[in-house]
Amino acid sequence: MRLPRFPRVIGFDDGPFARRPGAAVPLAGVVCGGTRFEGLVWGRVRRDGWNATREVCRLLEGGKFLPQLHLVLLDGIAFGGFNVVDLPLLASRLKRPCVAVMRRPPDLDAVERALRRLPRADARWAKLKRAGPIHQLGGFTFQVQGAEPAWVAEALARVTDRGLVPEALRLAHLIGSAVVTGQSSQRA
Repeated sequence: MRLPRFPRVIGFDDGPFARRPGAAVPLAGVVCGGTRFEGLVWGRVRRDGWNATREVCRLLEGGKFLPQLHLVLLDGIAFGGFNVVDLPLLASRLKRPCVAVMRRPPDLDAVERALRRLPRADARWAKLKRAGPIHQLGGFTFQVQGAEPAWVAEALARVTDRGLVPEALRLAHLIGSAVVTGQSSQRA
């Protein structure tokens, strides 16, 4: 797949949420052409629930943004605690490369221990494993379905203004926290 000079991406991140089981968790999706803001979608998932993949699809399928997108970015593989995204299913349904971007490689042993405290831990762990290997390329850490890792690293560099967080994810984080708390958070 040829990479345009300014790839159009959407970045999803959750906003602050209540720590009670089943709490509604805000989900912001920011569309950027390169590093320029172009649009926004808004949804909700359940804390430690099972609807993250379905909600991302609902926000994009049949909407105006999906036909324009080159890449779907997620801030990590789960929203609202451990509402794990099924990355291969997401890429298959949206027919776009889907990437779970991480600030640093996760401690998988700690993740598995935390998962074991939740119902259906084996199903959650299986979704995490299906997302594929964790790549570290071009200064980025990510899992990808639907594209080659080298292509993704180049795309991430083109949609990142500074640092190692793509602009769509940085904006989704800031918007999600501002809508919930009244102001954007310190770290994006």
